[in-house]
Amino acid sequence: MADRTAEQRVALARRAGRPGTADYIAHLFTDFFECRGDRLCREDPSILGGVALYYGRPVTVLGHRKGKSLEENLTCNFGMPGPEGYRKAQRLMKQAEKFRRPVITFIDTPGAYPGLEAEARGQGEAIASTLALMSALTVPAVAVVTGEGGSGGALALGVANAVLMLENAVYSVLSPEGFASILWKDSARSGEAAELMKLTAADLLELGVVDAVIPEPEEGAHTAPEAVYAAVDQALAAHLTPLLKIRDCAGHRYQKFRAMGALAASGREGL
Repeated sequence: MADRTAEQRVALARRAGRPGTADYIAHLFTDFFECRGDRLCREDPSILGGVALYYGRPVTVLGHRKGKSLEENLTCNFGMPGPEGYRKAQRLMKQAEKFRRPVITFIDTPGAYPGLEAEARGQGEAIASTLALMSALTVPAVAVVTGEGGSGGALALGVANAVLMLENAVYSVLSPEGFASILWKDSARSGEAAELMKLTAADLLELGVVDAVIPEPEEGAHTAPEAVYAAVDQALAAHLTPLLKIRDCAGHRYQKFRAMGALAASGREGL
């Protein structure tokens, strides 16, 4: 991995030209059929999802969508889903479960939308229900963190059997600015916060939060997207293939997440 600070990786993860969910779907899958709406309220463009073929195998694919231009950013609410987006994700996951399709997610969001109207329409419940549903899926699930992975808005699509992460992506409980504002009452110390938060791919691989780091071109994914698509494709295929042979995907997922942060027996003896 290139020798960069956590702050520099946060900047790269947020870079506007970085490939997004729509790009990965277009380059890695065929016969994509988009599914819209949550069947309760409205369509949320900040979650893109549907049915596609991956090397001839039917899969359900979904992820956060930020948009490329200012107009698209505004339409997609800068990749911050409301409750309708997560309910759409639930609808797609339930459909995948019914038809025994693997689920593939792409994570790139600063977090779920925190506005009053989203809370009034059940934002917290929608995220919690998505977490519960994804954790219990009996079909394989693979998540790829492609840019920002912020808070519960990202984790809602990240309860997977395998979690992959691009080299310059970040994955954390909140933004470095939010962390610095809470801890020091000074958002300007976000660079210092980023180092403390252990939010880089290398940090999270060492901690066992992610299963593999996907390399990027030297200057970032935006400089050579075709190389990134190939690298993501290779990693996705390598992790999905063995998961298809697992009989108890929910149990595998449960053990994976239960093991995070667990103390070894030798460590407990000293407490």
